[in-house]
Amino acid sequence: MLGSRIVIAAGFALFVAGCSWEWLPFVYHQDIHQGNVISQEMIDQLRPGMTKRQVTYIMGAPLMVDPFHDERWDYVYSNQPGDEPRVQKNVTLIFKGDELSALQGDFHPGTLPNIEMRKDTTINVPKIDREKTFWQMITGVFSDDEE
Repeated sequence: MLGSRIVIAAGFALFVAGCSWEWLPFVYHQDIHQGNVISQEMIDQLRPGMTKRQVTYIMGAPLMVDPFHDERWDYVYSNQPGDEPRVQKNVTLIFKGDELSALQGDFHPGTLPNIEMRKDTTINVPKIDREKTFWQMITGVFSDDEE
């Protein structure tokens, strides 16, 4: 009798463990992110005439590159947060040669201000007079250099 109860309890436990009871409120549902993360800030940084390398730096490697259409890059981002329905965003970048020429998809370029790159600036750092180490004092005895 006890053996049959254990078998029934074990069978029920396996049945419950294998089932997906989505209607239970305390069951955790993990967020599912797939593809390249695409944000409006990334799209706002794109400018016509950018090279493929610059676009890759901003957007990352494209999810799909058609071998027959080398000038078209497709970015797809899919997100399913918990119990909510899946949301998918697509962006297609079209190049002419090595330069970005068009953008298609769910995002449109915004009106972020242009960020101008600064020119290189040279800063002269004054030399700091420090005490000489023991090794510098020994090598200074044998060298001809005057400071």
